[in-house]
Amino acid sequence: MKKLINAPEDVLAESLRGLALAHPELDVDMANRVILRRERKAEGKVALLSGGGSGHEPLHGGFVGTGMLDAACAGEVFTSPTPDQMQAATKAIDRGAGVLHIVKNYTGDVMNFEMGAELAAMDGIEVRSVVVDDDVAVQDSLYTAGRRGVGLTVLLEKIVGAAAEEGQDLAAVADLAERVNGQGRSMGMALTSCTVPAAGKPTFDLPEDQMEIGIGIHGEPGRHRVPLAPARDIAAQLVEPILADMDFTGSPAIVMVNGMGASPLIELYLMYGEVAALLEKAGVTIARNLVGDYITSLDMAGCSVTVLKADDELIRLWDAPVVTPGLRWGA
Repeated sequence: MKKLINAPEDVLAESLRGLALAHPELDVDMANRVILRRERKAEGKVALLSGGGSGHEPLHGGFVGTGMLDAACAGEVFTSPTPDQMQAATKAIDRGAGVLHIVKNYTGDVMNFEMGAELAAMDGIEVRSVVVDDDVAVQDSLYTAGRRGVGLTVLLEKIVGAAAEEGQDLAAVADLAERVNGQGRSMGMALTSCTVPAAGKPTFDLPEDQMEIGIGIHGEPGRHRVPLAPARDIAAQLVEPILADMDFTGSPAIVMVNGMGASPLIELYLMYGEVAALLEKAGVTIARNLVGDYITSLDMAGCSVTVLKADDELIRLWDAPVVTPGLRWGA
């Protein structure tokens, strides 16, 4: 294992310390391992909280800021944060209009966010939750009942964050989150495994001449293992299951080609070209796109594709200003 770390057990704490130094606009609560905006929202606005295991950076802490999240809870690598963290974060960001919890569909995250919401309710805070489950690869996996929550989480946090920023109420923000979740699909693949620092070795063995199709963001196995293929063939194996699951024609689409952590941008842009060609051939109109590392799996090489069926309102909210370490435009 070759990593830029001191000791495996200190990775999260030392990474959060570095994040705080690099981004003084953020307030990092080291005791509770919560990343917050230093300048809180105005009173009467809905706040957004997300979080999960670390190792997916910039998700979630990198999306805390104007136009996206108000706070993010950081668990150990690939491990859910605790309900106490979620309670502390919810209490810190509530501005009297309630808090939306954005939860990826993994058993630990769902269970702990539910308990965190119950604790927040005891503090008198109204909480609504949306569970993101956009992965078309598998119905159930090692850590999931139902579909996993993956790339769509980024798009949802941006769109819903804009709605909360402009002052929509909790019911409207929660309904919007459910609508976005229902209209987006994702699929990912891996050229290599990832290596969790505490484990010190790759999560799974993947021969040099093979790739894993349909992986999860924690290194979970996918649909199948197949021989390594050209990028155009890989793109087809990601796009075709997405299009088979939902009709994206007749509406503008927001498309993300996301790197899993170790694939360079030259490859991701190449992949975007292949994905865009397949979607155009299928009659899907791309209105907006995002290419880069946004929801990663440590040092895994590979990528994922997310397609969101949008409309004028979703495009407007997507275009709204955002100022976070991981996403920034219009401000």
